[in-house]
Amino acid sequence: MIILIILCILLATIAVYMSYRAYILAGLLADIQEYYNDVEKTNVFMYDKIQSAYNNMKQIDHIGAFESEDEAGTTFQMLKQVIDELKGEFDAPEEEKE
Repeated sequence: MIILIILCILLATIAVYMSYRAYILAGLLADIQEYYNDVEKTNVFMYDKIQSAYNNMKQIDHIGAFESEDEAGTTFQMLKQVIDELKGEFDAPEEEKE
């Protein structure tokens, strides 16, 4: 009888501890999900700003004089490269979540 009581107390203690750990991990998971959403919003915002800056530069240089120049042309090329890479990341189809 005493062994049964000790076993029940031990199992109850383990169940309480596991419930506590599950609660803590659920909170951490929610925090990580919120952080992930914030980072995703920041990435989209930065992509839009870079693309807007590139479009503004193209609009200012409508005849292409700066784009063909060495220093300014390098800046145009670098911005275009960044936009293309980001566009590939943002426009890529999302993988299915399990």
